[in-house]
Amino acid sequence: MPSQLTVNEREYEIPPVCAIAICLDGCEPAYLDAAIEAGLMPTLKRMREQGTDRLAHSVIPSFTNPNNMSIATGRPPAVHGICGNFLYDPDTGEEVMMNDPKFLRAPTIFSAFYNSGKKVAIVTAKDKLRSLLADGMSFDDGRAICFSSERADTTTMKEHGVDNASNWMGMEVPEVYSAALSEFVFAAGVKLLKEFKPDLMYLTTTDYIQHKHAPGDAVANSFYANFDKYLTELDAAGAAIAITADHGMKPKHHADGSPNVIYVQDLLDEWLGKEKARLILPITDPYVVHHGALGSFGTAYLPKDADQQQVIDKLLAIDGIDVVLNQAQACSQYDLPADRIGDIVIITGENVTVGTSEHRHDLAALDVPLRSHGGLTEQSVPFIVNRPLNSLANQPELRNFDVINVACQAAQVEKS
Repeated sequence: MPSQLTVNEREYEIPPVCAIAICLDGCEPAYLDAAIEAGLMPTLKRMREQGTDRLAHSVIPSFTNPNNMSIATGRPPAVHGICGNFLYDPDTGEEVMMNDPKFLRAPTIFSAFYNSGKKVAIVTAKDKLRSLLADGMSFDDGRAICFSSERADTTTMKEHGVDNASNWMGMEVPEVYSAALSEFVFAAGVKLLKEFKPDLMYLTTTDYIQHKHAPGDAVANSFYANFDKYLTELDAAGAAIAITADHGMKPKHHADGSPNVIYVQDLLDEWLGKEKARLILPITDPYVVHHGALGSFGTAYLPKDADQQQVIDKLLAIDGIDVVLNQAQACSQYDLPADRIGDIVIITGENVTVGTSEHRHDLAALDVPLRSHGGLTEQSVPFIVNRPLNSLANQPELRNFDVINVACQAAQVEKS
């Protein structure tokens, strides 16, 4: 049996104990600081002090799907191909959700472990990620389990590795817009570790709470206190645990609480002619209630006769737009696949979002001031390991997609 696996040109140590990677969706580092300061996360506090405590960078755009698939493959979007929640095909004029494995261009670390004979468990809050994370594995031989909290009551042995995960858990399927959706993930992780005993496990949550509540808010603190209780059980069972996030979260509103939006499609219509250009917001997915499809990253397809540099210069002159790059620059700087982004990329500042046309955004469901992500200011995320790793001391920059590699390294190290 080999002691290492090579996946997408990276080496992964075979863990002697379960290696667990946890992605806390939308976990701005300040959430953990506030909850620890309030005395609500004793286990995470101890991990920070006795294990490894760093920050890492997410991939850009700092959205859920690109970052989860970077974690799953250990590589940036230029390699695995998932650069948003959906893509636009300029030849057909269609926008297509990128949650089908056919869009994935690299094998996952999970499938490599599975194909080497190891046991793999994956639990995701929302089902939109499940088929991508499950790619390359079979589920009827007892070596892989992959399901979502959202559809835990419809799982089958053939497709998910467990029949009716909700019954198996003894928990009702949570409301999709709730903290309970993530709690189900944590509870499943504890049960899987005890009963399924995987070699590699990945737990990934939803950012509903983070969109609604700022760091230090009582509801946010309660969410992280709850996570710490499950973390205590995972840690006590002897697993090597590495925790990160897919992106951070920042307030994106004016002082009066109204969303701070630059409607770029309206600007392009004014400059280039109505609907001559096409702005795409890759944050858009079926779950837009908590963010109204507003984030800090957009990409635009321009008409062939447009003066691209003039458009870039005009956008950069607008207060709140921090970065505008042409396709080649964006792909080089952010490791993006050129055939799945537009002619230009637009990134707004910490408290500003990119919109299409004002009339296209239904913001009626935003019952609290907008908090969102997607840009550079949400790129800094936690990176915490429950074991000390001196090997990271000389690594100046960590990426969140190093987390599985590090979890496997940590499994070789004795706990303090």
